[in-house]
Amino acid sequence: MAKNSVDYRAAGVDYTKIDPLKIDAQRAARETAGNLPKGITELADSRGESAYVIDIGGQLIAAITECLGTKVLIAEPMRAITGKTYFDALAQDTLAMAINDIITVGATPVFVHAYWAAGSSDWFADQERARDLIQGWKKACDTAKVAWGGGETPSLVGVVNPNAIDLAASCTGVINPRERLTLQSRIAPGDAIVILAASGIHANGVSLARKIAADSKEGYSAKLRDGRLFGDALLDPTPLYSPVTEAVFAAGVIPHYCANITGHGWRKIMRHPADFTYRFDMIPPVPPVLAYLQDQAGMSDAEAYGTFNMGAGFALIVAAADAAKTVAAAQAVGVTAWQAGTVEAGAKSVVIEPLDVTFSSEDLHLRA
Repeated sequence: MAKNSVDYRAAGVDYTKIDPLKIDAQRAARETAGNLPKGITELADSRGESAYVIDIGGQLIAAITECLGTKVLIAEPMRAITGKTYFDALAQDTLAMAINDIITVGATPVFVHAYWAAGSSDWFADQERARDLIQGWKKACDTAKVAWGGGETPSLVGVVNPNAIDLAASCTGVINPRERLTLQSRIAPGDAIVILAASGIHANGVSLARKIAADSKEGYSAKLRDGRLFGDALLDPTPLYSPVTEAVFAAGVIPHYCANITGHGWRKIMRHPADFTYRFDMIPPVPPVLAYLQDQAGMSDAEAYGTFNMGAGFALIVAAADAAKTVAAAQAVGVTAWQAGTVEAGAKSVVIEPLDVTFSSEDLHLRA
């Protein structure tokens, strides 16, 4: 039985206030398309998607910037418990935020830049922590097969907390051949929805997780049903899903649409602007850390699946005939996958039949 009743807004994250700003920003940004030099055009359909796409003389280029968020604030209290810095894992998390977004439009990630903004120069003087951050960043780059171009390491005294760091990354990719472009025109009723397994919380819903820890007597030392520490499981890195999308293309499959299941949980699956019903007849196993969070926060299934990934890290929508091939390609590179649902004609919604949960178009407002 739940011990508390906590929602995401109580933890300081209220999408009803954040999303309107995003929509206003999209409207303003759209007016800048005319600033592109002659010979370079934007793909207007990419606005409102997870990455922006331009056409440079026939070559499609995609770009994205993302930040990790508050997950870094779990590392220091956990270091006091386990002795590990966790910044190798946090480095992968940060890159995954950008890379897992850019692949939704069919791009192959090519290079990344780092933004590491500390609250004090002293943060960088901790050699073990700095080493783990650098090595973890390079390892993640090698996994995703991207070049690390450079970055920025400011000391933002008075902006960032003195003992904290804000981690972010930008990523640029190419969509080659053009046929790999995954935007708005391919998806159709009858398509299959393939889900890629999540490793845990990833980097969304962490503010709520931190509040649960702060309100609990055991804090990050609470034991999960698998015996692990709550804080240790929270710091599991987000998978890099680009090896999957590359393997899927190599297998001859071009997804009709993709969704990175981050903020807004399963609601993100209906990000496509057209009206379709995304019906699920199975759900992946819920990671113990997310089951614990749902219980401790007193969340209904609708609240949990509308906030966390609940075991589903990424969705690929493919032709029904390609579903088995897509699952096999993912599993061949070490990522568990399931054919979990179907796209149907109908009102925009996500229907999770095993839980009797439905999200409608009113539950997601991301586009201008």
